[in-house]
Amino acid sequence: MGSAIDFSGYLQRLGVDREPPSLDGLTALHRAHAERVPYECLEIWLGRPTTVEPADSIGRILQGRGGYCFHLNGAFSALLTELGYAVTRHYGGVQGNATHPAGAAGNHLVLTVSGLPSDEAPDGNWLVDLGMGDGIYEPLPLAEGEYQQGPFRYRLSRSVAEPGGWRFEHDPRGGFLGMDFRGESVEMSAFAAKHHELSTSPDSGFVRIATVQRRDAHGTDVVRGLVLSRTGDVEQKTNLERRDDYFAALADVFGITLDDVGPAERDALWRRLAEAHEKWLTSTNPR
Repeated sequence: MGSAIDFSGYLQRLGVDREPPSLDGLTALHRAHAERVPYECLEIWLGRPTTVEPADSIGRILQGRGGYCFHLNGAFSALLTELGYAVTRHYGGVQGNATHPAGAAGNHLVLTVSGLPSDEAPDGNWLVDLGMGDGIYEPLPLAEGEYQQGPFRYRLSRSVAEPGGWRFEHDPRGGFLGMDFRGESVEMSAFAAKHHELSTSPDSGFVRIATVQRRDAHGTDVVRGLVLSRTGDVEQKTNLERRDDYFAALADVFGITLDDVGPAERDALWRRLAEAHEKWLTSTNPR
């Protein structure tokens, strides 16, 4: 894998120098990734199939794009392995709200890193997750307790739904309720079927709503459909009702310039977005 992937370019994309594994180094990598590589599903809306292969995901990241959990955490796990970190992939599941069952449904890839003891994590184990969109900004000690990161408060506990696993509970202002993951390690192939479902099924949230998210030290920026929201240091929403406003927000807020998307593709994307937004408005405000 190492010879086929431009890890130096990946580090340059993050603005981080190569250095031996350390907690400070892991934290710097996680923060930079959260800020610079967006959580997004625009390839689905552009009609471009993707895989869960880390090499493919890193290739898109090097082109200024992002992805969702299988892409972002898959790519990051490859980078951490290249840098010498002891990283493990886990089978997880995001619980959107209380009407959804808890447990590892396979719709989420989770990472943990071991071998980095500190006062907060004496056993050296850390939760590392760049695939929750508006989730954590830096690694969390893999230990039961409540943790504050910027304006958001999280909780980690042993999972009831997944014995031997863990449960992450999001801040009440977050985009989902919680996430569970199993303790054992898995390969990327474990997520291939769920990835196909999430990227093609009309019931998938990624297919129904075009989502782009990023996390920084002070809050989160989120576009769902044609609504741009900021949560944290500022609480505000902006309707992106004009085509130029939408593409400007992608570039200015999330760094997504879509340089490889031609005018016809942009027009088609905007039509899909506008049609989905009108459908959403109709469903929430029936005449």
